This record gives sequence, C-alpha cells and structure tokens, in this order.
Amino acid sequence: MTSINSYQRHVDDRQLAEVLAAAGVGAERLAERVQLGEASYNTAYRLRLTDGSGLVLKVAPDPAMPGLSYERDLMRTETLFYRTAAALPVPTVVHADFSRTLLDSDFLLMTELPGNNWYGQRESLADDDRRRLRGDLGRLVASLHQITGEEFGYPQGKTSSSWRVAFLGMLDALLADAEHWETSLPREVSQLRRLIAANAHALDDVTTPVLVHFDLWAGNILVHDNEITGIVDGERAFWGDPLAEMVSLALFASIEDDAAFLDGYGGIEFTDRARRRLALYRTYLYLIMLIEGAPRGYEGPDREALVEITSLHLRKALAELE
Repeated sequence: MTSINSYQRHVDDRQLAEVLAAAGVGAERLAERVQLGEASYNTAYRLRLTDGSGLVLKVAPDPAMPGLSYERDLMRTETLFYRTAAALPVPTVVHADFSRTLLDSDFLLMTELPGNNWYGQRESLADDDRRRLRGDLGRLVASLHQITGEEFGYPQGKTSSSWRVAFLGMLDALLADAEHWETSLPREVSQLRRLIAANAHALDDVTTPVLVHFDLWAGNILVHDNEITGIVDGERAFWGDPLAEMVSLALFASIEDDAAFLDGYGGIEFTDRARRRLALYRTYLYLIMLIEGAPRGYEGPDREALVEITSLHLRKALAELE
C-alpha cells in the first residue's frame, strides 16, 4: 500500500543529540540508529546504545498534516497508555515532549522491548504455541481491562460520564469525516446514523470506563522465544467498553470463535445486547479503516484489496445491527 501523503519526519544528528540530552542520555552513548520501515504514520527510530540496550524514538507527523477528527495529539495518548499500563509488558517512557520546541511535533522516547511482531511470525508458530499464546494474550488483556478511568472517550477529546454519549460522539465525528472526505461507503451516512441510533440503547449496559487499546491486531503484539513480550502502539487507546477490544483482536473474524483467547480472558457473556455492541464497534473500526485512506493518500492494489474486504465486513456488521 502506497501513500501520496508522507507523514514521515527526518530527525538530524543535532536534533537527535538534543532529544537524548533532554532525556538525560549523553550523545556519546549512541552507537547506532536505524529508521524503522514498518512505521507509516509516526516516524520511528531504533537507537542502540553503547551498553547494548535499546531505545525507540517516535516522532509524530507535522501537526498540519490532514487526518481524522480523533487523530489529535495521538502521541500524548500513547504516552498516557504506557504510563497507565506500566504494570503490563509495555515500553517504559524514558522521555516525552509535547512542547514542540526541540522538534516541531510531539515525540516519545521509550525503551525497546525484545521480540518481533506476532504478525510477521504467524506462519512459523506451531498450532500448540499459537493456542497457548492466545490464552496468554487473553489473560494479559483481562489485566489491561482492570485499569479504570473517570470518564469515557478519547483522552485528548471530549469525554462523558455516559458511554452512550461518548461513543455516539466518536461515531458522529467519524461520519462527519466521511462526509468531509467524500468517502465511498456501503450505505448513505444518513442511513448509518439511523441504524446506529436504533441500537444505541445497548451501550447503556457499560457503566465503568476501562482502558481499551483498540488496535490489538497481531502487528502490535511482540513475541520472543514463543512468549509475549510486549504490547505497543497504544496511540488509539480510549476509555470505554472492554468489549470494544475484541474487534481488533479478531479483525475480520469473530472473537467468539477464539476459544483459547476466551479461556484466558474469561467472563464474557455474548448476549444479544453484547453482540449489538460488538457490531457497533466493528462498524466504528471498519469505518476508520475506510475513511483514513483519503487524508493519508493511500492508493494501489493493496489499498484496493483492503477496501474491498473492509467494505464486505462492514456490510456484515450493519446487517447484524438490523
């Protein structure tokens, strides 16, 4: 998938020395730096120090770059996620700066965790290892969802004491983005609004805001020696319904079919109202995936294939809401 809008930033040697100095790391300790090619939104550098330890520097895009409404100050959300979930295997925040003085956008310096992303290793894992890891992931996510907040919503956006109010606000902003970017969707935006409103009562079952990563696909889970070593890329986190987590955990599938994960996580009862909420969260995620292509300038065969499969699953989610 290619993008005609480049979100990548270049950090020169002088800037990097200033970033390290602000974190209390002398520039003479830097042995190597490598820009990570997997990053497409933020710019990421792996920094190897002379003692062999590693750091990761993430730099947010130019604040003037186009984006979706919820994509405000995402680096601040990621920093909050790591600090709040520090008891779990997440990177340790070494230094974060949102003043935009050293660099002209937000940046985050954190520890490097061992391992590589699960997605890249998926075909080399034996079935038994995969089932065990899914159970471990279930327990890990259950621990994450023990972290509670004061209000629902995105940390850098509007929050509410009501999950219904917060989530409908999130959806409303996203549908406004769809209209702004003239995104082609399976239904008219007015139809989507009516269908969402008809199912909004199910959101009232959620009364406690928990920390939801909301991007827990295999690419954001690190595995080393057949063990989960980290959860990364927490920039899209929000305070919400733990059930919303299950959408990215089973992207284009159903978490109900993942027995190993559910055994590890425990305690989910898939009632009619719970399934309606899941369909709403699928709708939200698939809309993000379709709409974000315009501001980011995504194009090419890979993008076309992703749009096709995402649109198919969005239609399925909408059918569930009917």
